Amino acid sequence: MLDFFAKDKSVAGPGFNRWMVPPAALAVHLCIGQAYAFSVFNGPLSKLIGIDSPAPDDWKLTTLGWIFSLAIVFLGLAAAFGGKWLEKVGPRLTMFVAACCFGGGFLISAIGVSLHQIWLVYLGYGVIGGIGLGLGYVSPVSTLIKWFPDRRGMATGMAIMGFGGGAMIGAPLSVYLMDHFKTATSVGVTETFIVMGVLYFISMAIGALAIRIPPPDWKPAGWVPPVVENKMITKHHVDIEQAMKTPQFYLLWLVLCLNVTAGIGVLGQASVMIQETFKDTVSVAAAAGFVGLLSVFNMGGRFFWSSASDYLGRKRTYFIFFTVGIILYSCIPYTGHSGSVALFVIFYGIIVSMYGGGFSTVPVYLADLFGTKFVGAIHGRLLTAWSAAGVLGPVLVNYIRQYQIDQGVAKGEAYAVTMYIMAGLLLVGFVCNMLIKPVDAKHYMRDDAAKADKPVLGGNAQVASAA
Repeated sequence: MLDFFAKDKSVAGPGFNRWMVPPAALAVHLCIGQAYAFSVFNGPLSKLIGIDSPAPDDWKLTTLGWIFSLAIVFLGLAAAFGGKWLEKVGPRLTMFVAACCFGGGFLISAIGVSLHQIWLVYLGYGVIGGIGLGLGYVSPVSTLIKWFPDRRGMATGMAIMGFGGGAMIGAPLSVYLMDHFKTATSVGVTETFIVMGVLYFISMAIGALAIRIPPPDWKPAGWVPPVVENKMITKHHVDIEQAMKTPQFYLLWLVLCLNVTAGIGVLGQASVMIQETFKDTVSVAAAAGFVGLLSVFNMGGRFFWSSASDYLGRKRTYFIFFTVGIILYSCIPYTGHSGSVALFVIFYGIIVSMYGGGFSTVPVYLADLFGTKFVGAIHGRLLTAWSAAGVLGPVLVNYIRQYQIDQGVAKGEAYAVTMYIMAGLLLVGFVCNMLIKPVDAKHYMRDDAAKADKPVLGGNAQVASAA
């Protein structure tokens, strides 16, 4: 059984159709994307004892907020430390372990809910489930890049689009199951966690069993690498530890962190923001519709922008993200003053599409700079930028908003300063992106060293003679 999960056992045989790989990746990403919908549990979890309204011993929303935060932190940590393991054991075993962790996290959380022990929920969904999130997020990406050297952006966009769209399945499924299991003495969360844990494990396990990696030096039939050289796309490979010594890695870390910071702060406060900006104009139901629409832009942007980057190039795509983002964030206060709900929605839709596009474009940006051999591991390290942005974005939006209100600023105008700060952050990201150049040849692996998975330790002359 363990032999089945060996990396060499997952190498595709002759005639394998590479279009079988994206559905396997989606089977994982559509499940772990449920994390974006975890907030639907916050209300019921705060009424486990009181049922209809919170009782004195019920968990507070501030206590429950740590569940999602822990999951995102451990997503980043698991991706950072598990990425190198992924390159060693292959995507099949990594995806299966992710299925066990994510599905098992729900089951442990179900026990915690049943016993009313918050630490078990933290451990289950936050820590173990978060590890499943991180491993499940990075494991299909490097495989897709290797299967689609002709359409790297499109391939990763298909999978990561699933993560953005996972909430569109997870949210209604969660609500339906809680309504189904709800009784006079239970809000139905325990049973819902059990069902979802089992369902997600099955779906992710199927994806793990279906995944295949291409044989060494495989290329699509009839595909010939472009004759015109693109200096931003290397034909060489950089070891993960060597990649950490390059300025390109840290510049791209800042690029991702700043792009995500600007978008994630908006997503976390979207409903409240539009209601406070257009008081007495936008209802609660309309605000909920706005949040749903942003999810569509988030999901669609992941596929659209990463596919477009195959033609535009990754650096130019991020140039668009930052340039357009700066303009839109600077113009959003005007939409509030003018009372234009339509412009407000359109501007934020475009911003969130570029937020999602940043996630799906960055893996292929890494592959262009560092090669495909260790892209999964390098991508994992880079995702720590997501963890940082997950804290920075909401803190900026929430605390600056509250400071403005405390100073007597009307709620509808309290976001103006934040929007200008976000535009400033994007300006910094713009500069970082423009500074990204091709990786110096001294960091490449020599042909003979590549077989032993050892980075080049010599100078440029040695590398040039072997490359």
